[in-house]
Amino acid sequence: MSFSSNAVIAHRGAFKKNNFPENSIASLQEAIRLGCTGSEFDVRMTADSVLVISHDPIHDGLAIESSTYEALKKLPLKNGEELPTLKQYLLAGKKNNSTTRLVLEIKPSPAGKERGQLIAEKVVEMVRQCGVERITEYISFDFAILKKVQSLQPSALTHYLNGEKSPDEIKKEGISGIDYNISVYRKNPDWIKQAKALGLILNVWTVNDPDQLDWCINQSFDFITTNEPEYLLERLKK
Repeated sequence: MSFSSNAVIAHRGAFKKNNFPENSIASLQEAIRLGCTGSEFDVRMTADSVLVISHDPIHDGLAIESSTYEALKKLPLKNGEELPTLKQYLLAGKKNNSTTRLVLEIKPSPAGKERGQLIAEKVVEMVRQCGVERITEYISFDFAILKKVQSLQPSALTHYLNGEKSPDEIKKEGISGIDYNISVYRKNPDWIKQAKALGLILNVWTVNDPDQLDWCINQSFDFITTNEPEYLLERLKK
């Protein structure tokens, strides 16, 4: 695996241009086809402990954490895919992929921190089972989840999303990078230089506006997470 040298992380896969469902295997495969350096996706866990790919806690009217996977998979995505399991998604991300890292977001559990820790354990184990440790990076709004991942897989790259911790705090905790909303960097422009000086990986989300994308390019972020990967790839070429 030799990741693409571009900075493009497709947010929930490359879904928008071709009207694929967000977080679908189709959108993941499109991000790989485009040669994005990464494709981001969201993980939750069902009532019967099946890890599934979904940004929202509700899937077609059913609460994921209080529903079985059998019930959830009867409600297909708009392209006919079943709600993907993490295993299905990781194996799809492994196939015919020589360019694209898998950026795995573990969603905080509505049931609380303890369940979040359990989800983190199961996610790391599934990544190991699927043999994709080298191409998977972890992001989360829950700092304790990242610390759990770190304890289970010390070699894993972990990135914090929430935006309230300074680069110094992140470095001291041993987290690999900051992955903050563009508004956080606008309010704290000095954090960009600080993060670079500390050797942290620097990502920004979710940037779609052309002027904002140009600003991010000029700031030399390591990664830019976007719903417009095709546009950003073209912009970077110029």
